[in-house]
Order: sequence, then C-alpha cells, then structure tokens
Amino acid sequence: MEKKTVLITGASSGIGEGCARKFAMNGYRLILNGRNVEKLTAVKRELETEYRADVCLLPFDVRDRGAAKAALDSLPEEWKAIDILINNAGLVIGVDKEHEGNPDEWDIVLDTNIKALLAMTRLVVPGMVERGRGHVINMGSIAGYYAYPALSDGLRIDLVDTPVRVTNIKPGLVETNFSVVRFRGDKAAADNVYKGIRPLTGDDIAEVVYFAAAVPEHIQVAEVLVMPTNQATGTIVSRK
Repeated sequence: MEKKTVLITGASSGIGEGCARKFAMNGYRLILNGRNVEKLTAVKRELETEYRADVCLLPFDVRDRGAAKAALDSLPEEWKAIDILINNAGLVIGVDKEHEGNPDEWDIVLDTNIKALLAMTRLVVPGMVERGRGHVINMGSIAGYYAYPALSDGLRIDLVDTPVRVTNIKPGLVETNFSVVRFRGDKAAADNVYKGIRPLTGDDIAEVVYFAAAVPEHIQVAEVLVMPTNQATGTIVSRK
C-alpha cells in the first residue's frame, strides 16, 4: 500500500510533535514544519530511529506566505501529493483585557492563528481537490469557540462536492509550551494553569487527530471537543 503523506505545522513541540510521533508509528510519511530547526531536527532523528519513518523538514514561519509557498514548491516531486494537512501552528500572547492589549502582539496572534491557517489551506487544498482525496485537520481551542469553527465549517461547505474532509479539533487544557508563550516566558505563571489538575498532553491530542484521519474515507469527523476529565468548560475546572 502506498504511504500517505501528512504535513504538520508547528511540529517541533507539543501537539504537533505528538501528531508527528503518532503518524510516524503508523507508517505515514511526514513533512514537518516549524521555526526552530534544532528542535525539528531532533524530532526527525527520533522518528527515523524509533519508527524508521520517512521525514522531510520544511522550516519556515507560517506567517510568511512567500516562504511557505517557496518551501512547498521546493519539495521533491514524490513529496508534493499531501494527503493530510494538520494546521497546528498557533499561539496566544498575554492575558490582557481587550482595551489594554498590545496591538503588535495582536498582529502576531492573528497572523499565526488565522491568516497562516488560511494561507496553508490555500496552498495545499487545491492539490487535494485535483487528486480527489485529502483531509484538512485544524487545531483550534476550547477558548476559540467562534473563529476556528467558522473557518473549518466554511471550508467544509466549500469542499462538500469533493472527497476532501475537514475536521476541527478543540482541546481544553493541554500542557505544552503554549502557556509559556502566553505568559511571555513566565514559567511559574504557566505552571499555575495546570496546577491541581491532570492536563492533557500533546500525545493525547495526537490520538484524537489520528482517529479522525484514520476512519474510513466515507466518514468525516467534523468536530471534536476534548478536555481533561476534571474540566467542564473553558473556565470551569476542578483542581485538587
């Protein structure tokens, strides 16, 4: 059976790294994106050693549309047919009130979480439509209850007459580097987010991502909300 190819953005740590590991152990070929070349290289080395995976690195900042296009164009011909796009790269900076926020940080967040997702989708999905197969998995958040569903639902509507599937996954508390970035590098503040509760891990979310990707192709898992056992909503958590 021909190996399927999966492209994962933000694959150097956290959920992206977990997804890379899960798909590697199940025989997929991996195109891994991220900004940190050293971390990406370490992930590549692990996957090649542990699972004998075929791994191609595409280090670029997803906010740079020109770099994204150039990187995808540079792929060897045998790597260009991407079967699964996991739009995972994302971040939040700060916990400021709206009227006290930093506009420059807003630009970084919107450019990464929204515009980059749209750009990667625009670059990859036309090939899926042309080949008559494909799956887009958008990594959202329990906190982003409006923007990510709107993007995913809109794409699913646009692709309804094709075999290309679209999934939106909305994790609750997942312990990754995400909170460290949100608190501008304050590790102690980030650790408090997960205090008193067993949070999910990147590998936990990878299980959900892989399930959505691996179901028979006539099944489309449209949306998954996944939380730790002791989390009820985005704001209601039992800490012990």
